Amino acid sequence: MPLSPDYIRLLHKYDLRILQTLERMMQRYEWVPLDVLKGATRLSDSELEYRLQRLIEWDMVRYDAVPYQGYALIFPGYDAIALHTLSQRGTVSALGSLIGVGKESEVYAGLGLGPVVLKFHHIGQQSFQAARKDRGYMPEAGHCPWIFASARSAEQEYLALQRLSPDVSVPVPIDRSRHVLVMSEVPGANLNRCVLEDPAGVLDEVLQNVRLAYRKDIIHGDLSEFNIMVGEEGVWIIDWPQW
Repeated sequence: MPLSPDYIRLLHKYDLRILQTLERMMQRYEWVPLDVLKGATRLSDSELEYRLQRLIEWDMVRYDAVPYQGYALIFPGYDAIALHTLSQRGTVSALGSLIGVGKESEVYAGLGLGPVVLKFHHIGQQSFQAARKDRGYMPEAGHCPWIFASARSAEQEYLALQRLSPDVSVPVPIDRSRHVLVMSEVPGANLNRCVLEDPAGVLDEVLQNVRLAYRKDIIHGDLSEFNIMVGEEGVWIIDWPQW
């Protein structure tokens, strides 16, 4: 679901306090009990009820009454606090339009000191089970909400880009907050959408970048025509959470 910049702009400091408290408490609880949330936020009953109802309406928080009254942070709320952090750091000043949707992510245009790209890692239930099986940085068992699995995925990709850039043709990593990765804009189009004048030359460039990454002990775990971009300046390889 695309982000609503209007809702993010309307967030009050108490809304952010609730979202950040849920984030912290969800390391212990699948559903954070109301009394625990009340004690941690130190908001009055009426203020907390009002804020929670609004966050539920904005689809940032989910509520369940079984087996107890509990609340959980979901992706739009996690998106909001990640963007708030990036804004506070001065990394992102504006969020633009949705420019891409993948199996485990949404990609937006944005502005920082110049044009940037924001990649929101959104690992869902089905992909989370596959990620637990295939990716060494995921816990094999135990409590790990999807939001935290997504943050680990973004961290893994950020580490890869830091090691690869600038020797390998990848987006330049700029910053990360939780599950949101900020990187440089790549001028080009996905290979699966391109009609190539020199396919052999593009293949040579891709293989050269694969070799350079291998020398840094990194192998792209999901390389395909969907995560290779081609432009006038050359070839870029994107999407590095699996390596």
